[in-house]
Amino acid sequence: MSGSIGLKWDPKNLEIRTKSVEKTLEPLVTQVTTLVNQSGPSKKKKGRSKKAHVLSAAVHKATDNFIVKGEEIAEENPEIRNEMLAAVDEVKKTGEEMHVASQDFAEDPCALTKRGAMVRAARALLSAVTRLLILADMVDVHLLLKTLRLVEDDLERIRNAASQQELLQSFRDYGRSAVELMDQTGRRQADLKDPRRRDDLAAARATLKKNSMMLLTTSKAFVRHPELAAAKSNRDFVYKEVCDAVTTISGIAQATGPSDAHPFEGAGELAAALDEFDQKVIMDPLQYDERRTRPSLEERLESIISGAALMADSSCTREERQEKIVRECNAVRQALQDLLSEYMNNAGRKEPSESLDQAIEHMCKKTRDLRRQLRKAVVDHVSDSFLETNVPLLVLIEAAKAGNQAEVEEYAQVFTEHANKLVEVANLACSMSNNEEGVKFVRMAASQIENLCPQVINAARILAARPRSKVAQENMDVFKEAWERQVRILTEAVDDITTIDDFLAVSESHILEDVNKCVMALQEGDADTLDRTAGAIRGRSARVCNVVISEMDNYEPGDYTERVMDAVNVLKDQVMPYFAEKVEMAVMHYPRIHSWKSMKMNLSKHHAWSMMESEISEELCS
Repeated sequence: MSGSIGLKWDPKNLEIRTKSVEKTLEPLVTQVTTLVNQSGPSKKKKGRSKKAHVLSAAVHKATDNFIVKGEEIAEENPEIRNEMLAAVDEVKKTGEEMHVASQDFAEDPCALTKRGAMVRAARALLSAVTRLLILADMVDVHLLLKTLRLVEDDLERIRNAASQQELLQSFRDYGRSAVELMDQTGRRQADLKDPRRRDDLAAARATLKKNSMMLLTTSKAFVRHPELAAAKSNRDFVYKEVCDAVTTISGIAQATGPSDAHPFEGAGELAAALDEFDQKVIMDPLQYDERRTRPSLEERLESIISGAALMADSSCTREERQEKIVRECNAVRQALQDLLSEYMNNAGRKEPSESLDQAIEHMCKKTRDLRRQLRKAVVDHVSDSFLETNVPLLVLIEAAKAGNQAEVEEYAQVFTEHANKLVEVANLACSMSNNEEGVKFVRMAASQIENLCPQVINAARILAARPRSKVAQENMDVFKEAWERQVRILTEAVDDITTIDDFLAVSESHILEDVNKCVMALQEGDADTLDRTAGAIRGRSARVCNVVISEMDNYEPGDYTERVMDAVNVLKDQVMPYFAEKVEMAVMHYPRIHSWKSMKMNLSKHHAWSMMESEISEELCS
């Protein structure tokens, strides 16, 4: 990978990409602009402009400072010395021309020809100084690329390491160069003007940081167990992640022109379609064209209903919610037909009738009702899928630790289905959100979950094949930590794009449903279902606490937040432990539970939970 580093330098391109160049150039621009805008001598003195002479001297001094700094940079960086000195010479030349022209103008500020000559000289000087500053900025890029090349060479040595000793030495070298690269990239990130490129650099830096330890553990596992395909897959995955981040940094550092939109940008498809439909149905009756408008609006609505149907048909959508979505879809269809009929009746009228206004209002109400049911369907999925998210992982790891390869393959399927469900639900949440920044973050987090899932399974396969291997255990631990961290990020991102009102309402409904299942399990003598469902209740309650605590971070501390947090603490510290204790007693001593009275005692805290949840909801909605 070693070799000369070529900069993408176009001397004709005067695009200012960084805040520092803009800030450095700003005083000179102000001075030159003020000088050019001098309107002539004062009425008290004839012929000469003292202020113009002062400004001319200030511009000349500023130009000399740029020349001195440019020559210093040229001497310190021999790789671009020639280009830098050429830019300095251009500043010298245009600076001298500007000095002569400005002095002439100061002597005779009323002469239009001298003003015109100075304006032309000023433009040439500003262009030359801008070019010099951009080239100086490219020196920073050049230094960043030199460090980046060291990182690439270190990565190549890590990949080719044949022993643990060689690997550790290469990784120590990589650690030093990677820290330097992240530091330089951080400064570049803060300096860039383009927000997209700043975000992309931040993401690349985060990738380097979070994958460094994984690169070491996966490489150690591969060097120790090269015969295992899963070990090579783990190592190659992390290596590619790091290399892609380095490539991203290189590309952004040298990028010019406007940035491209990120593939994950944009509001949710279904939410955007509903917004657009709401806008399209409101129009001037004179603009209504039966042959063109009706089929266009009907086609838009059917596309929305198709998306709603997909959500309704999903496995996690409850039957009651499915029925409500279907009912609202039919109501929206009917509302549109009524509205289109009113537009027909109002054709040619100067003023719309009252019935048309009512039809528009009814149409908007029905789309709002459909939105509400779709949002609640999303929260149904979120409430069910983001519950006890670590269980499939822990079961997989336990099978791997036991060296049971057959069980690992069996639980790998469960783990994959779990991961796919998280991604599916995250995408459903995105589809109904107008929060573009939040949607982008969820999509990125879901994509990383998708990519990480097979590598967690590979780490388990390595451990199952070599259960006594220390490096295999370390590798598994690192992937476990990475998975749990990524699931937390995805969970928080999904929570950010769902409304807390919907979440609390749906969570309460789900908990009441689970409590009824517990009651049925007691009646039927099913201790396993009782234990499992009670666990779900505890998990849902914990999620409610976490979401509400996170929501309170958005408020200034005060009486309101204190009341909400008091209710959360009662639920978390009193109600949930008591409920768990009584359920455990019921499960352990199940043969002795025969009466309805005993069953009610063991589930009595359901009422307390309901009161606490209602109190939290009331506080948040007040």
